[in-house]
Amino acid sequence: MDNNQAEWQTVSHARKKAKKMPRPGKGNYPALSFSSGARLQSMLNLNGLRDVITYIFADGAAPSWINVMHRPQFRKIVAIMVPGLEEALFKEGVDYAAFNELRDAYVDGDEDGNIFAAKSPDDYYPRKLDKDALPEPLKPFADMFPHLWPVKTPGDEKHGKLNSPLATFLTAPPPKEKTSQKGGVKPAREPQGWKNERTRITEFLASAEELTENGYLIHPALLPEGQRRDDFVAPDGWVITRVDKLEDGNVPEAEIEQGSITAGREVLALDCEMCMTGESEFSLTRISLVDWDGNVVLDELVKPDKPIIDYVTRFSGITEEMLAPVTTTLRDIQKKLLDILHPRTILVGHSLESDTKAIQLAHPFIVDTSIIYPHPRGAPLKSSLKWLAQKYLSREIQKGGALGHNSIEDAKTCLDLVKQKCEKGKLWGASDSQGENLFRRLARAGTAYKAQGGDAALGGVEVGKTSAAVDWGDPSKGLGAGATHQLGCRSDEDVTSNVIRAVLGDEDGSVIKAGGVDFVWGRMRELEAIQGWWNKNMPDMDLDALEDADSADSSSSSSSPLEKALARLTERLVRIHAALPPCTAFIVYSGSGDPRRMAQLQQVHAQWRREYNTPGKKWDELSVKWTDVEEQALKRAVQKARAGVGFLGVK
Repeated sequence: MDNNQAEWQTVSHARKKAKKMPRPGKGNYPALSFSSGARLQSMLNLNGLRDVITYIFADGAAPSWINVMHRPQFRKIVAIMVPGLEEALFKEGVDYAAFNELRDAYVDGDEDGNIFAAKSPDDYYPRKLDKDALPEPLKPFADMFPHLWPVKTPGDEKHGKLNSPLATFLTAPPPKEKTSQKGGVKPAREPQGWKNERTRITEFLASAEELTENGYLIHPALLPEGQRRDDFVAPDGWVITRVDKLEDGNVPEAEIEQGSITAGREVLALDCEMCMTGESEFSLTRISLVDWDGNVVLDELVKPDKPIIDYVTRFSGITEEMLAPVTTTLRDIQKKLLDILHPRTILVGHSLESDTKAIQLAHPFIVDTSIIYPHPRGAPLKSSLKWLAQKYLSREIQKGGALGHNSIEDAKTCLDLVKQKCEKGKLWGASDSQGENLFRRLARAGTAYKAQGGDAALGGVEVGKTSAAVDWGDPSKGLGAGATHQLGCRSDEDVTSNVIRAVLGDEDGSVIKAGGVDFVWGRMRELEAIQGWWNKNMPDMDLDALEDADSADSSSSSSSPLEKALARLTERLVRIHAALPPCTAFIVYSGSGDPRRMAQLQQVHAQWRREYNTPGKKWDELSVKWTDVEEQALKRAVQKARAGVGFLGVK
């Protein structure tokens, strides 16, 4: 080639043009459709609603309860959470003025004592929205959505628990990994994008409230200064470690070795074995203390004051022959512990309330592995130490069979679980670490298609989806931190304008690029506040805006506050819907049902548990009662709180 004549040329392909937007009514227009002939085996779960988003825009599995037609044609998804929406609000002829007067009938029964029957499988199916049959304020819903879906919030009616609807919707499950492992406990794995956050052990100290809820005797140092602390008297036989105030446990930073996760504290793991000395009565027969390095500080057999009626050797490992020569008593052990445990000592163990009750000792600095590694289904359930060891340490413990448990082995296992938690951070072992922030999932695994055009639209290419979180207060402090943009609000009017802004983008692209983001999540809270589902004293609640909106409402003055609030809500949703570009999926959901009665009963139950677990407190001296009547009422209240609604449509 002649160098004098040769020239380099840049050859490039023409930029792909965005495909033409499908026209409504045409065969390739995206849709979310439900077949009336479909068979639903269970009620739609809130997770299923979220999974529509991960299927359309990322790597989620296809939903089985609804047909997603022409997935590549979807341009945007907008999801609005509206706590306070209930199916009963959409019933024909509903009386909004008297609506809340009947709110507890389902739980406590009507005035004749009749309790509403459980729902039938027919209630799994969506209800077709008939505009003529809908109450006046909600008629526009029929123009935006074909159906009202009953949506169940994850929870546990047996144990009176409702999972967070916010966390459920905004936390996507990790992608399924192929594994050859069959059965057994699956070892914990770091979620996608996980980063260790080394944390001092002092961050995991149980609070006074946590200790109370778990049945511990509260050390007086944890009590607020004043009459209650001054009047504290230890129950008969109990001893209190020599800690006058919590500050006595603090170690000056100058004395703490750099990077130390023990924060200069002495950490001792405790485990005890007990034998039966009466009906439902267990007494201490072995105590083991292990230090941070795994060295045994104390390991002694103890002879109970009362005769042993069952050695429960298969669990305790204690036999009659082992205790025959023992003369050490509980009082001897208490004296040793009072010398060993000082203000800078942290006690580590699993469900230590059982051990401290057996020793009859209170200490203010506790790290309980049953608390820092919460049960996947939440309190009051607790994971066993054996299960935690299998999942997080890939270790088999308590294999003694007829020989029972080994308290030294159990204590060392607790230490290793705490060390792992300190190395990995607060989210490790919590439910949050088992999933992935929805906004981050879309950014990581968002998919583009040829139908959408643009540089990356080569067909199923992962490019990442942009997002916005629109919420009251500061969305960056919660799960909204994972979104590309966080837009804080002080009223539902702010939410409406910011959702539209996120969908369309800023004209000059100064903050949100022109054309907007791919996924918008927002939450409206005025209905929630008016219905009493939310504390109006929250710092981010703009009460003035709420009252001004109600007083300035142009609807009939005879309308109830609830009816006015529904009219404002519907008008705002209609405004958002009108601003959406074609081929946008629009989702509105309540998140849960009415939680008020559940919250009331949970408070009564917590109060009862605190008093019942107080050593020396007699059952007939409790200020509240908790019988099967209240237990069944709580289960029904949780059932009601789990009954939410959802709406899906395509603009």
